[in-house]
Amino acid sequence: MVKIANIELGEFPLLLAPMEDVSDPPFRALCKEQGCDMMYTEFISVEGLIRDAHKSVQKLDIYPEERPVGIQIFGAKHESMMRAAEIVEEAQPELLDINYGCPVKKVVCRMAGAGILQDIDRMVALTDAVVKSTNLPVTVKTRLGWDENTKYIVEVAERLQDVGIKAISIHGRTRKQMYKGEADWTLIGKIKENPRMHIPVFGNGDINSPQKAKLYRERYGVDGIMIGRASIGNPWIFREIKHYFKTGEILPPPTVHERVNAARQHLKHSIEWKGLKLGVLEMRRHYTNYFRGFKHIKPYRMKLVTEFEPEVLFGVLDQIEERYANEDRSAGGTARVETLPVM
Repeated sequence: MVKIANIELGEFPLLLAPMEDVSDPPFRALCKEQGCDMMYTEFISVEGLIRDAHKSVQKLDIYPEERPVGIQIFGAKHESMMRAAEIVEEAQPELLDINYGCPVKKVVCRMAGAGILQDIDRMVALTDAVVKSTNLPVTVKTRLGWDENTKYIVEVAERLQDVGIKAISIHGRTRKQMYKGEADWTLIGKIKENPRMHIPVFGNGDINSPQKAKLYRERYGVDGIMIGRASIGNPWIFREIKHYFKTGEILPPPTVHERVNAARQHLKHSIEWKGLKLGVLEMRRHYTNYFRGFKHIKPYRMKLVTEFEPEVLFGVLDQIEERYANEDRSAGGTARVETLPVM
């Protein structure tokens, strides 16, 4: 049984990575339905939290059916991080996660996110301050290092554990790599081999199939896997991996009905949570992934990314289901690709 503090997550948990404008409550609900064991909010600016900015505060929303949930924050100032930790605690998540991995320039230039990988002593001191300022279990998500010459993650993980974090998730790239190239899990495996490490270690990066999840589980000995981009428009990846672990079988791809129904649910809850305009706009990035690989989908997708009226959008989804379900039946299930490539 893998546990973060007293939070039981099962034998080999699958975690949903925190992703800006993606891992919001509507999307988390879909992933939870498909077997995700632990989820994280979008990352939240501590400066926004302490200034009571609406967008930052709204990201604290947690619904009972999606627990356990970690709220992730990012920042660079001790005082701001400590005050934000108090605000997060009031929202009553299962844990607080610190983002030391975001590679985006506007975050890094403030020495937040992956920017702090340029100053490990500061990273450890900031973590220590947060741990001491909250009763919540504190975890960290980070990268291998700032660049190829500063991959100190084995030592860093041990130092963070020593100041009290309860788990660490590591993306197998440096900040300089951004999301390019192949994620290297070698150092993640070395952290697990370190006899002084006793907290859970989760690997992240490039897991986009059940087969790869199993291979990396066995090769690197991690306690669980965190999945990010591969889940976008594909929340079924969690059930597919779990089924493969249990049986060694690959599940058939989601049906047309399952894909359309997920898009419907996502759109409905997105509008309810964000309001009409923002809910419709932020759903547009997801449609391509929900229907990736469908033949002749472009005219429908164009309507989905240009229309604003919910009635019209739900009508287009109905049309997609009717057309592709009928094609599947008439073509013996070969009207669309059998497997959908994932980001």
